[in-house]
Amino acid sequence: MSYSPILVVHICAGSLGLLSGTAAMSFRKGSPRHVLAGKVFVASMLTMAVGAVYLAITRHQPNNIGGGILTFYLIGTAWLTARRRDGEMSRFDWVALLIPMANGILGWMNGLDALRSATGSKYGVPAGMHLLIGTVCVLAAAGDVRMLVRGGVFGAKRIARHLWRMCFGLFIAAGSFFFGPSNRPLRLLSTVGLGKYLSPALFSTSLYLILTILPLILLIFWLVRVRFTNAYKEKSMPLAPTSPD
Repeated sequence: MSYSPILVVHICAGSLGLLSGTAAMSFRKGSPRHVLAGKVFVASMLTMAVGAVYLAITRHQPNNIGGGILTFYLIGTAWLTARRRDGEMSRFDWVALLIPMANGILGWMNGLDALRSATGSKYGVPAGMHLLIGTVCVLAAAGDVRMLVRGGVFGAKRIARHLWRMCFGLFIAAGSFFFGPSNRPLRLLSTVGLGKYLSPALFSTSLYLILTILPLILLIFWLVRVRFTNAYKEKSMPLAPTSPD
């Protein structure tokens, strides 16, 4: 089975993103290992998202175009949040706001269309997932508007903004990998000749579901820890050192 170079880069970048994202969430926030894993995660996820958009355009998959753009937006804005100082913004934030607004509207429209369809899905995606993504996009847009109106985000709120966007981007990547077309993990391992040596339990839908929703579980854990405990109160977020002016 042959793969296009863009598809190979997309899959490799996504796989590296899953591994580095898991490592970043495991390390202490702000530690050198967390920063290094985070940089690898951002680079791999942005590469994966660009590849996803290109493949979706060439294969006429409109839903994946939106998913790739949304992933790029989430990871990109999360990275900028970590790089900036408290209260720092730019004109780019006004432009970036258009992405979750457009995706949110399209997500809800697709979700309602799926609910009215005989199959309960659209583009092969269940109505509930369309509505979930649409709702998340609306919440992201609302967060951007609040940040712009208030003149930035500060302290624990900035940490929370960084974390939830990174975690949800990881959730999208995990869902795409484990529930991609034709059972992507099994297909990849079989292609390189490893599938026959591994236990069938490693290819169960239940395991894939757990691995997919794990970023959401960690997202909830970290948001509660950041926003409702004293661990990060009044604390800035030196996740990535900035070069001197």
